[in-house]
Amino acid sequence: MRKIYFTREVKVGIMAIVAIFVLYFGLNFLKGIDIFTPVSNYYATYENIGGLVPSSPVYVKGFKVGQVEEVKYDFSKQQSFVIRISVSNDIQLPKGTIVELYDDGLMGGKAIQLVYAPVNASQSMYVTGDTIDSHIGIGLMGQLTGDLMPKIESISTQADSLIRSVRVLVENKDLNKSLASIERTTADLAVSSSELKKMMKNDVPHILSDVNILTTDFKQISGNLKKIDFAATFASINHTIANLNLVSDKLNSSDGTIGMLLNNKDLYINLSNTASSADKLLVDLQKNPKRYVHFSLFGGKKE
Repeated sequence: MRKIYFTREVKVGIMAIVAIFVLYFGLNFLKGIDIFTPVSNYYATYENIGGLVPSSPVYVKGFKVGQVEEVKYDFSKQQSFVIRISVSNDIQLPKGTIVELYDDGLMGGKAIQLVYAPVNASQSMYVTGDTIDSHIGIGLMGQLTGDLMPKIESISTQADSLIRSVRVLVENKDLNKSLASIERTTADLAVSSSELKKMMKNDVPHILSDVNILTTDFKQISGNLKKIDFAATFASINHTIANLNLVSDKLNSSDGTIGMLLNNKDLYINLSNTASSADKLLVDLQKNPKRYVHFSLFGGKKE
């Protein structure tokens, strides 16, 4: 069998063709185009495309089914832009479908979505190359603006009222007085804090020293209390109380001398009469001493 030899030029040509094919396939793959899947092309016209570019995605209910292949423009016409979109062949578009241009996210990107019309049994389908009715959707930012604007206006009104209230509060003279009072209070607190620091530095150590001395004394007292025989002390106290009870019983009894003096009524009356007679005698003795005492160097008369 005869071998086939390729010259260097042929090999370079083959490698160039392979490289071009790989480059083409790679670029289409990066764009999301599957060159091995057959597609159908449709057209739509717009007055303003808002930044739509080729390779922008085409969705059906959020599912990507194709992309924008080409954007042509003719500014002499009202519908200045003609776009061509490619959609997988297995996607059938019934008549009444709308090609809607809308915002794809918050970053300002644009995309196309196919809005299906209600399908019925007798409804015909678009074929490749047909021009489909177009529409510009409100978009995410438009929806957000429409929903948020009333709330933002309400918040703005409340914020304005709040700012006015704050301004009235700031311009109020009582606030300045309060701030001045707070400033004075802060200064007083600073002075008090300084005095407290001095006290903590000078007086507290002496106080702690005195407390330590008291604690030592209490320990000594506690030690001395531990040495006391409380049982003997309480026994002596009980004995003393018993003796006091015995004395009290004897005083209340009429048998002893002291009991008779305390309890005998007749003796009390006699003592009272004797004291009264002695008192009268002393009074008469002071008034008439000569009646009881006679003294004369030469003798006296008998009375």
